[in-house]
Amino acid sequence: MNINKKILLAHFKNASAKDWQDWHWQFKNRVTSIAKLEQIVGKMPTVKSKTATVASVYPLAITPYYLSLAQWDRENDPILTQCVPDIRELSSSQAALADPLEEDAHMPVDKLVHRYPDRCLAIVTEICATYCRHCNRKRFWSRAPNISFKTRITKMLRYIASSPQIREVIISGGDPLILTDQNLEWLLASFKAIPHVEILRIGSRIPVVMPMRVTKDLCRIIKRYRPLWFNTQFNHPNEITAESSRACNMLQEAGIPVSNQSVLLKGVNDSPEVLRDLHYALQKISVRPYYLFHCEPVKGCGHFRTDIQSGLQLMENLWHACSGLSLPQYVVDLPGSTGKIPLTALSSKLKNDLHEHQYFFDKFE
Repeated sequence: MNINKKILLAHFKNASAKDWQDWHWQFKNRVTSIAKLEQIVGKMPTVKSKTATVASVYPLAITPYYLSLAQWDRENDPILTQCVPDIRELSSSQAALADPLEEDAHMPVDKLVHRYPDRCLAIVTEICATYCRHCNRKRFWSRAPNISFKTRITKMLRYIASSPQIREVIISGGDPLILTDQNLEWLLASFKAIPHVEILRIGSRIPVVMPMRVTKDLCRIIKRYRPLWFNTQFNHPNEITAESSRACNMLQEAGIPVSNQSVLLKGVNDSPEVLRDLHYALQKISVRPYYLFHCEPVKGCGHFRTDIQSGLQLMENLWHACSGLSLPQYVVDLPGSTGKIPLTALSSKLKNDLHEHQYFFDKFE
């Protein structure tokens, strides 16, 4: 048991090691205020003045498990940077947008995003186990749903059933795995019952921030609705633990492929060594590096954004350091139906390498 886990368990009266492994306990005991955060861990370098003001705009929630991964006395700890409010969240440039992907403009029904002809994204909840400060849906955190869960999903089902071009439904949020097993199974069964829906995909950060939610019962439920793909988001090697590895392995043993979609974040993973170690670690737990997203111009996230040229340089370092199994595709997600654009084609180094070896391609023309 690490020292942070011991401190956290001592803070919650009568909590046991068994409680720690119970996802309901983890969710119920999330840290949701700066005062509570400081009460547990004391004054941290990351917790600056006025962060309570930030939390009133963009709420705070951290599971005890995820908080235990941090080095609390470290000025720029990558875990704390991702989950503790920062005053810079209230300093947005004119280019920053609450909805940079124009998702709201592509919602034929409430919280169903239909940007591409063959697939749609269902935002089934606004709630997460841990609120990531770089989230591109921060605009939803303070909005209480104005309709019931089943009414929301029923409207989505009607639209999808009347749209035969949709063959894939991406179930997202918030985080869909904060739903009960019963609600999640009803959701999966309802989408899968539509004849033209061939593929389901779940997007969830649960393996990273609350891995004990991945239970045998959950895996049995998800397994029934294959083909189903699972995308998660590890951003730093410190997030890959025995617990998170076990959660991914359980999904894989249930026949669910697990892929990773990292976000390139300044102060978290924008160094060659961190990205290399992250992708080596993902390969060791058989999680496919899928995308490395360039951080979007989301209102409240400007301090996380690198420039594209720096991202391309990091990718060039990865190409030299890692095998193909450890390489994600570096992309930028653009508004509307434009979608994800690979950025590696913009690399001058790549263009020079191709030009230098043009003779290889000439042989096949």
